[in-house]
Amino acid sequence: LHGYHYMLRVHADIAKACGRSEDEIIVPDNGAVIEIQDEGQKIVRLKEMAPNGLRLVDGFSIGDIQEVVIRDRTVLAQEGMFVIIATVNPRTGKLRKSPDIISRGFVYLRESQDLLSQARLIVKKTIEDTTKNQQPVNFDYVKNNVTDAVARFLFEKTNKRPIVIPVVLGV
Repeated sequence: LHGYHYMLRVHADIAKACGRSEDEIIVPDNGAVIEIQDEGQKIVRLKEMAPNGLRLVDGFSIGDIQEVVIRDRTVLAQEGMFVIIATVNPRTGKLRKSPDIISRGFVYLRESQDLLSQARLIVKKTIEDTTKNQQPVNFDYVKNNVTDAVARFLFEKTNKRPIVIPVVLGV
């Protein structure tokens, strides 16, 4: 028999009501190894345990759930995400155009135009300040500074900590 633990207990109660003795009934935990011996005449619970635990199936892979994956998915569910897309001239460090912003699960964009305008200004200033004396532009450094500045700003304004994803393209 199989099922949730409470179902296994009910199955055991039914077996007792049907006349089975206690030593013929085993209610196993997850990972318990049960061996059927003597051509089905004897059932034994072994001391060893089979590997068991939570498994992640996300459409790309199957495996153990990594702590960082769970944390990121929890933050996404509770706080949302804020994506900034900026195109920068790799020689001069200047923005080619105003950064694009995508928000999911954080704020409704149509009702938060002021917040978005302020965030764009912070992105522009951060990129200008970061690339001022850089030759060539260190895009990883720029992304880290943009992430820090925008995350700090969003927390100050909304008291939320969305995942901030900067995409800084050298064009």
